[in-house]
Amino acid sequence: MKIAVTGLRGIPGVMGGVETHCEEMLPRVKHIAPDAEIMVFARAPYMRESRYAYRGIDVIAVPSPKSVSLEAIVSTFNAILAARRAGADIVHIHAIGPALLAPMARILGLRVIVTHHGEDYNRAKWGRFARTMLKLGERFGTGWAHQVIAVSPSLAARLRAKFPGAASRITYIPNGAPELPVGATGTLARLGVAPQGYLLAVGRLVPEKGLHDLIDAHALAGDPRKIVIAGGADHASPYSRALLERASESVIFAGLQDRANLRALYENAALFVMPSYHEGLPIAALEAASCATPMLLSDIQPNRDLGLPVAHYFPVGDVKALAVALGRSADEFAVDAASLRRRFDWEAIARSTSEVYRAAAA
Repeated sequence: MKIAVTGLRGIPGVMGGVETHCEEMLPRVKHIAPDAEIMVFARAPYMRESRYAYRGIDVIAVPSPKSVSLEAIVSTFNAILAARRAGADIVHIHAIGPALLAPMARILGLRVIVTHHGEDYNRAKWGRFARTMLKLGERFGTGWAHQVIAVSPSLAARLRAKFPGAASRITYIPNGAPELPVGATGTLARLGVAPQGYLLAVGRLVPEKGLHDLIDAHALAGDPRKIVIAGGADHASPYSRALLERASESVIFAGLQDRANLRALYENAALFVMPSYHEGLPIAALEAASCATPMLLSDIQPNRDLGLPVAHYFPVGDVKALAVALGRSADEFAVDAASLRRRFDWEAIARSTSEVYRAAAA
C-alpha cells in the first residue's frame, strides 16, 4: 500500500500542529505496517533538501510559494499530481484548506482521507473570501473523502451534525501527548530565566493564539515572573511585528525551539498558559501536560476537550479574568500527566489511523 500525505509544511522540526501531528504519528504507522510505503509531499521552502528519509518516511519537496494565502492550495495541487505519478493508492490530506482539492484526488482515482484539524475559518487572520474557501474545503473534504478523521470529539460531533450523510465515515482520532526528547543544556540560561521564574506560552505569533491577552494580563496582574513565548511567525504581519515590539526584560520572545529545548522550558515553567481563541486539539497543551507543567487555558471547546478540571480554564478574551488567575497559586493548575498520556497516546492513535487506512483502501 502506497500512502501519500499532504497539507503540511514538512517534517521534522517544522513549527505547526499539523506538522507535529505527522511527525509523531506517521513513523508509528510505518512501524505498525512496515510494508506500507509512506510519502510526505512537503512544501519546498520549508525543506532542507529536495528529498530525504525520516524514520522510514520518504519526505519529498513539491513546488510551493511561501505565501500565507497560496502555499497550502498550490502545494497540495502539486502533491496530488505527484502522488498520482508515484502510483499512490491513498492520499491523506491534512486540514480543510488543502481539502478543497479532495474532489481532484478522487477524480484522479486515488482513495482519499482527510484529517480535519479544526475550523480554520474561525481564525482571525482570514478575510471573507478565505473563510468562504475554507468552509468550502470543509464541505468538499467531508463530502468527497472516503474517510474523515476529526482530532477532537466536539469537532467530530459537529461534523456529523452538519454533514449527516458523511456521519458513518467520520472518526474521532485525537492528537497525542508526546514524550519530548531530553538532552538540552543551558536553555534557561540563554533566555535569562530561572526555574519556576517564568510563565510559558508556545505557539505561532498570530492573533488567534491570544498572546497579546497574556502580555496585557501579566502587566495588569503585576506578576513578577517573566513571560517566555516560544514560537515565531511563518509570515511577517502587522500583528507579529506589533507583538515583537512588546519584548522587554519581562517579556521574552524565544523564537522557534527544538523539541529538547521545549521540554526544558516546559519542565521548568511555573505555569503554561494558552490564551487561544482558536485551536484544533492543542498539541502544545498536550506537550505541556506530558511534562507535568501546571496549565491555564482559555475556555474554548477544543481546550475543554482535554478534560481538565474547570479551575484550569478562564473565559477566552477576558484579560481581567486571566490576570486574576495568574494571581492564584500554580499548585491549583497541576495536572495528572500520566492520565493525560494514557488518554492521548500516540501509539493508540497510530493504530487507529492504520485502521482508517485499511478501511479507505478496502
